[in-house]
Amino acid sequence: MTFPYKLVATDLDGTLLRDDETVSARTREALAAVTAAGAAHIIVTGRAVPWTRHVLDDLGYDGLAVCGQGAQVYHAGEHRLLTSLTLDRQLAGLALSKVEAEIGPLALAASRDGLDGEVLVGPGYRVQEGPRPAVFVQDPAEMWAAPLNKVYIQHPDLDDDALARAARAAVGNLVDVVMAGPGVVEILPLGLSKATGLSLAARRLGVKAADTIAFGDMPNDIPMFAWAEHGVAMANAHEDLKAVAQEITASNEDDGIAVVLEQLLRES
Repeated sequence: MTFPYKLVATDLDGTLLRDDETVSARTREALAAVTAAGAAHIIVTGRAVPWTRHVLDDLGYDGLAVCGQGAQVYHAGEHRLLTSLTLDRQLAGLALSKVEAEIGPLALAASRDGLDGEVLVGPGYRVQEGPRPAVFVQDPAEMWAAPLNKVYIQHPDLDDDALARAARAAVGNLVDVVMAGPGVVEILPLGLSKATGLSLAARRLGVKAADTIAFGDMPNDIPMFAWAEHGVAMANAHEDLKAVAQEITASNEDDGIAVVLEQLLRES
């Protein structure tokens, strides 16, 4: 059996993972079938490695993963970081001051670099439940004391889309801003995206964009869809991603990845 793509790139939250953070047996079987047919599977997530590693271990996943919005290429089998790009903290601070000058004070959190990088949370930031405890800091200076992959921002009044738009307009070409999920707006190094990380990982595997099918659900997946040959949005995806997808499948709760992969396998 042949499979039409050499690489299957899947986002994690809202895409590969169901809402209870598990991967269904059907989706696991579909991914196993495409890898048996010769394709590679790469997880491409906004989560940094420390927040991704337990999911990969549970899946028995030992290949490459792109984490931290493309900042980190991680070898899951060897528990080793292959690449890691950090945020220029001086530029990030300047960008944040520009945003706050336009829309008022922000609540901040920050993701430290490294295999065990902590998420530091400043006053007023609303923390989502996760596999690793956040570290609360009262002195904002603590947040900037060590290398960071990204900074998270929240606003008391603006919703995610409005905050991302306002921040993007204010920062100019200092940094990039993405909306990565509910309550998750991020400041990233300029030019960094899931596409940059995925292209690095694909090069290591000897695979090209033309050989890639990608699955996602949020605006931070738009660059990945632009890079890949075929982009598939989940039924639960943000409208901005659906607008650029070549195909829309079932939701993450309804095995949307498996639906597409099974069909491609039947046709191959």
